[in-house]
Amino acid sequence: MNFDAVPFPVLYSFILWAIVIGSATSIVLVISLMATIVSVGVRGPLVFANELGAMVGDLISLSPRRIFALAQLTFREAIRRKALMVFVVFAILFMFAGWFMSSSNLAPEFQVKIYVSFVLRAISWLILPVVLLLACWGIPEDIRLRSMHTVVTKPARRLELVIGRMVGYSFVGLIVLAVMSVVGWGWINRQLPVAAQSQLVCRQPIEGGLTFLDREGNPSEKGINVGDIRMFHSFIEGATKARAIWTFNGVGDQSLDREGNLLLENRFQAFRSHKGDMRRSIYFQYTFVNPETNVRVPYPLKTIDEGRGRTDRINRTLVNVGESADGKKYDIVNDLVTKSGQLTVEVACVDPGQYLGMARPDLFVRTADLPFAYGYFKAVACIGMMMLLVIFMGVSVSTFVKGPVATFLVFSVVMVSYTARDFMGKIVGDPFVLAKAREWSGQLDMQKLEGGGVLESIYRILWHMNPTTDLPVGASTTIMKWIDAGLVNFLWLVYRVIPNLDYFGQSMQYVANGFDVRFDACVLPCILTTLAYFGPCVLLGYFALRVRELEAK
Repeated sequence: MNFDAVPFPVLYSFILWAIVIGSATSIVLVISLMATIVSVGVRGPLVFANELGAMVGDLISLSPRRIFALAQLTFREAIRRKALMVFVVFAILFMFAGWFMSSSNLAPEFQVKIYVSFVLRAISWLILPVVLLLACWGIPEDIRLRSMHTVVTKPARRLELVIGRMVGYSFVGLIVLAVMSVVGWGWINRQLPVAAQSQLVCRQPIEGGLTFLDREGNPSEKGINVGDIRMFHSFIEGATKARAIWTFNGVGDQSLDREGNLLLENRFQAFRSHKGDMRRSIYFQYTFVNPETNVRVPYPLKTIDEGRGRTDRINRTLVNVGESADGKKYDIVNDLVTKSGQLTVEVACVDPGQYLGMARPDLFVRTADLPFAYGYFKAVACIGMMMLLVIFMGVSVSTFVKGPVATFLVFSVVMVSYTARDFMGKIVGDPFVLAKAREWSGQLDMQKLEGGGVLESIYRILWHMNPTTDLPVGASTTIMKWIDAGLVNFLWLVYRVIPNLDYFGQSMQYVANGFDVRFDACVLPCILTTLAYFGPCVLLGYFALRVRELEAK
């Protein structure tokens, strides 16, 4: 995989969520209070307090029965609006997709990646527009056709109406998603070439930490950058003391396969400083190290499988064929794994003048594989979480704008999250975005984007000043920086309001590459992100629907 799976910071994210919700709620309440004072006058604060009290009363007296009735009504309306016609497009797409995807020239793992990626992307690209249109057009159409007047005159509260809409559209989306996912799973198993069926697995890797030694044998945080702008992979020089050192935790008898072998899977890259024999792969060597007993056991040379990766079966009993060549036998679990269950593996490039590239996920201990369906339906569940998130935002936005505007607004939020959120994170100084930028660029001291805020950037452009030049000291410079700081703080709030959709897309990459979808790094963030937006979207939709004049179409 071309990304490093990092566990989701739950506590840090919860604190940020509380800060953002508190800030956004304060801004909305202050603006609403000022608007009430302007429209009502001196009695504005009293009227505003009464409205807040009524809203709290509605929250306390929610009725699950009324919510279910409204959800059932929403479900029937969605069916009448031909929401299930998406199955026709889905069926046509899958009927003819196999004609254009079968190729015996590709390696099996690439065939699996193509088929799985196609199915998961087809599901997400077909279901998300359907639920987006349903969620964004439902309430505005009810207001336009005056059918909502019949509902709000009943005992049903407007808060229950918003929740009922969300639940009803979620039922529709989940039914469509369930049918599509089962059909897609069967299509993959049926259409995938027989030669690639063995690659349709769900790997469970034990990933380790990665450190480096430079060509002199000194510790280093990174390897060599061979000129790639995105330095996700670091390289070690061949025939030197340069090493890539992995430390795996939790290795024991349960980590071995049925035959008692240790499976090490690598996806190393090669960089050739001279042509040499292009028909011969670059050689590398494993060395198993126990730092507690200072035992070092080299393993016979291996060649990398460029562009594909390979799995090496390491026999549990190793014979020392290194420099000492004492011929002593070592047991991997009993002699080379420390008492805390840590296994250290050094990787060296053997060929002089050639370089071996790797990142932390490029070497792992492969444990027993799980069935493909295990990871596939996890990825489908992540797509379902994203679908629910779109429904929540669509229903919430549709309570204060019309259908076309709501659709455009939610679609814009999704596109900004995919295309510009990382750039916004660099401006506001998000530590996780900067850490990812450092990982890809190799700049260990990378901080926020230089050049200052909006006004400072305009000033530098007009006066032809580069970002590293200090601004002249003065009152105007101070005021300009204060205004820029306020704008950056507002941008920070906007940046935090926009959902991070990277986690939802990562689930597809896991399954397409034959890995289990990690719960702590992918599934848990999807669940928490969806839940984090449910409450605020409900309250925003209820507040907007309560203060809105329903007679205004």
